This record gives sequence, C-alpha cells and structure tokens, in this order.
Amino acid sequence: MIIHIFPPMEPDPDTFFAALAHPLRLRALLLLQGEGELCVCELTHALDVSQPMISRHLAQLRQAGVVSDRRRGQWVYYRLHEHLPDWARQVLAATLSGVAGQVPYADDSAALANMPNRPATACCA
Repeated sequence: MIIHIFPPMEPDPDTFFAALAHPLRLRALLLLQGEGELCVCELTHALDVSQPMISRHLAQLRQAGVVSDRRRGQWVYYRLHEHLPDWARQVLAATLSGVAGQVPYADDSAALANMPNRPATACCA
C-alpha cells in the first residue's frame, strides 16, 4: 500500500479567518508572526496554557494550512506555513502592528521575553 502525503493547500479566506476566530489561536499566530518559530514549550509559557490545549489548537492551525511544524528530538517547533499567501501574511502583520501594546498580546510577548531557559539555552535543546 502506497500512502501519498501532500502538503496542505494554501487556506482560502474562509478557512484562514476561521482559524483566527479563536482568541488562543490568534494569540499564538501573532507570537509566531513576531518571532518566526517557537517551540510548544515557549507557546505554553507565553500563553499560560497547558501543553495539550495549545497542541490541539496548533493541530487545527496545521490542518488549515496556516502553520507548519518540525521536530527536533522530542520537541516540536511551529512557524507560519511557507505557502501561506501574501494576503494572509499581510493580515497577520497588520494585526500584530495594530494590537502592539494591548492586553493580552503585550503580556504574551513579555512573558515570552522573560521566559527562563528558552529553547536556545536549555528548555528544548
């Protein structure tokens, strides 16, 4: 039996905006927009949620074609999907710019910046 795994198609506007409709997914996406790539442990810390909760939302974003992941040992890192259309990237960039300094987005960024043992040092290496 041959199994073909195709990369997800780029999301259409309905799928993309539905992915942004949940506050936790939007907050995670804005962190990814600002940081480029984050480990699940960084997202759990910054968003103050459990690993199963963030993983469930990240799986929905991955299925929608909005993010992609990569494994490094036991750790999983997420980033915006490389095939995310320019219009979708522009929406995220404008949203990040528009909410700069607002709660909870500023708190998320501050929590991430103050996270001890970030992956580059010890957490996920």
